[in-house]
Amino acid sequence: MIKPNRQGHIYCNGTLAGLLQEFTDLKAERYRFTYDTSYLIKGVPIGYSFPLTETPFEFDTFPTFFANLISEGWLRTHQAKRARLDKADSFGLLLANGKELIGAISVIPVPLSLLSAGTQEKYRNNHGM
Repeated sequence: MIKPNRQGHIYCNGTLAGLLQEFTDLKAERYRFTYDTSYLIKGVPIGYSFPLTETPFEFDTFPTFFANLISEGWLRTHQAKRARLDKADSFGLLLANGKELIGAISVIPVPLSLLSAGTQEKYRNNHGM
């Protein structure tokens, strides 16, 4: 099984909605969004293309829904320089700037060392919104 390369918690109106992960092998990147089990009980879909389900959403390219949250033009160039990222690195830009997005969605980077459920729960309680 391939381990995630980068990941971020997705919040909807300040409530943890799920986890977005990037997986990289020698050929390409893949992405997965999974709703948090507690969010499935009371939450609403984060977007039209993400109905509430326990089944993870898998993508061969960076999901359009999340790509549309990222700045464009001169602001994207500025944010990329500030974060020392390539401006084509959409996932990196989302992780670097996702805490202060316009709208209901926020993205908080999650260190890869926090893969166990207990550690993630502790991290959410200390760093969540």
